[in-house]
Amino acid sequence: MKTRITELLGIEYPVIQGGMAWVAEYHLAAAVSEAGGLGLIGAASAPPEIVREQIREAKKLTDKPIGVNVMLLNPNAEEVAKIVIEEGVKVVTTGAGNPGKYMEMWKNAGVKVIPVVASVAMAKLMERAGADAVVAEGMESGGHIGEATTMTLVPQVADAVNIPVVAAGGIADGRGMAAAMMLGAEAVQMGTIFVTAKESIVHSNYKQKIIGAKDIDSEVTGRSTGHPVRSIRNKMTREYLRLEKEGASFEELEHLTLGSLRNAVMDGDVVNGTVMAGQIAGLIKEEKSCKDIIESITAQAERLLKG
Repeated sequence: MKTRITELLGIEYPVIQGGMAWVAEYHLAAAVSEAGGLGLIGAASAPPEIVREQIREAKKLTDKPIGVNVMLLNPNAEEVAKIVIEEGVKVVTTGAGNPGKYMEMWKNAGVKVIPVVASVAMAKLMERAGADAVVAEGMESGGHIGEATTMTLVPQVADAVNIPVVAAGGIADGRGMAAAMMLGAEAVQMGTIFVTAKESIVHSNYKQKIIGAKDIDSEVTGRSTGHPVRSIRNKMTREYLRLEKEGASFEELEHLTLGSLRNAVMDGDVVNGTVMAGQIAGLIKEEKSCKDIIESITAQAERLLKG
């Protein structure tokens, strides 16, 4: 499947793995890239030297392109932005903010910049700033979400910009990929399905929570704070929503979730931890290798698009 994204990134399949905090580390990123997609290391709020180490470890496992997702709210974002260049990373995706101040530095170093956007206005702004492509992410996705659905956001972004669009949110099979392409996307970014990949270091409790999920099992917390997050329903989300209803302060809500994603991903605490996952979790029924995930999804999409 050749698109402007596969050409731009030098990858075989138009598939990008989401840069999920604590989940998108070097084993997963390298496995996705080795399978022909683009694997991402999620820098999140990790110390800069850890990000450098992750990049180096990934490069030991694959000689194919890998990228880094830079969380712009991270106080260390500037240092991470420089490490990307020093370590020869050729692709960056960005979240939580505007990457404008790093754009010139990255472009001069030959880094392809692909911001994640949740609106047409942001997509246009990123195109003007020099972005090579954008990820239009719908609110079906896991983790931090916007307001528009993938189905409505992708075609509007595709119409508004001339750079390639990557669709994200609610995609976990070839039908979703084919639908995204029909809406104007030239690649898909997937997160939840890669959480359950065999090469993912995520605790088996977390994987099983996704594999056992039904269509209605995800919940959005944090709407009152302006930072909505989609996760699988558990004791923690119920408590969070109760506190929100009672008008709890931002500090109180922050305290409840402090370290909770790490606790779920690393320690397997799926009761009090944050189990971020998209609405598509109900479609995922088993652990598969990254290679199997990418090849089966793209083969199904190709059949449907040719049909």
